Amino acid sequence: MSDLRYWIGFNEVRGIGPLRLRALLDTYGSIERAWHASPEQLSSIGVDSRSVKNLVRARSDIDLERRLEQILAQGVQVLTWDSPSYPQLLLETHAPPPVLYVKGELREQDAWAVAVVGTRRASTYGREVTRRLAGELARNGITVVSGMARGIDGVAHQAALDAGGRTIAVFGCGIDRIYPAEHRKLARQIAANGALISDYPLGTPPEGRNFPPRNRIISGLSLGVLVTNAGKTSGALITADFAAEQGRDVFAVPGSILNRGSVGPNHLIQDGAKLVIGAEDILEELNLTMVAEQKQARLALPEDETEATLLTHLSEDPTHVDDLQQQIDLPISEVTSTLAMMELKGMVRQVGGMKYVVAREPRPSYTVE
Repeated sequence: MSDLRYWIGFNEVRGIGPLRLRALLDTYGSIERAWHASPEQLSSIGVDSRSVKNLVRARSDIDLERRLEQILAQGVQVLTWDSPSYPQLLLETHAPPPVLYVKGELREQDAWAVAVVGTRRASTYGREVTRRLAGELARNGITVVSGMARGIDGVAHQAALDAGGRTIAVFGCGIDRIYPAEHRKLARQIAANGALISDYPLGTPPEGRNFPPRNRIISGLSLGVLVTNAGKTSGALITADFAAEQGRDVFAVPGSILNRGSVGPNHLIQDGAKLVIGAEDILEELNLTMVAEQKQARLALPEDETEATLLTHLSEDPTHVDDLQQQIDLPISEVTSTLAMMELKGMVRQVGGMKYVVAREPRPSYTVE
């Protein structure tokens, strides 16, 4: 718990982002020692003078103990790279945020998540397809992720809640600053049936420059991103760009070429996004048609030595079951039965012709020695 103070402190220092903090941890071995490093030491490892001044000022201005107490008093959880409950999908991305402020609860089942995003100026068509698709995803056990903005985001969150599912809202401000104000009730519902998340310190106002960067968290929390209704300059397209960079699937709902709100999705489809006319298109593409069975299997069937061995011989490149059997020298019946169980758990995917790939890379370690 005491280490949380220093994570919070660094998160408020302008110029100390994920990559630079990673370098500080590698150099000093602990977050506390990095916080107390001298200006000379910081300069010697390449920290620029402005960032050094910002850190020195923060050490004198911020009462870390009091700041942590204030955060916890508001029912906010602080997650860091070292936290077991830090979202694994997000941790796999390039330069994940070192600190997340969470109100509500993140669960293991939120690993099965799809982002649903779009324009604030949603059309009647956009609202209806969003309501239908987000609701169908939620009813199939998929957590719906969005940005709680007006328009499509709000519709997606509400549809997931109405379907009895889980939803996660990613803020472009502190999670104590509900924006827009008319979504206060929605925010309470989300916190009770999912989570509100931000990497911005509490009290951060909803400034325009904050929203594009937060979109990397929306896509990073998700297996894929669905754009339902968006103009050619919509922030939803920034989320789609982040998704592509992070190796996530991008989905889009087609619309009339005469409708401004369909320009974004139509262009995404032209560029290779998966065309979606029903939730089953997403579920099948992401191999999520058996989410309920996968959840039960994960709870009931722990990893064993054979699973661990198979994982070491699998990657994103398809490998035939016969090649796996030869590599690990086990009976083919044991290999195929274990792969079947691993597929239920969502650990691997069969991509046709008895060839398998890992469903996602193993969680990287950010533990500081």
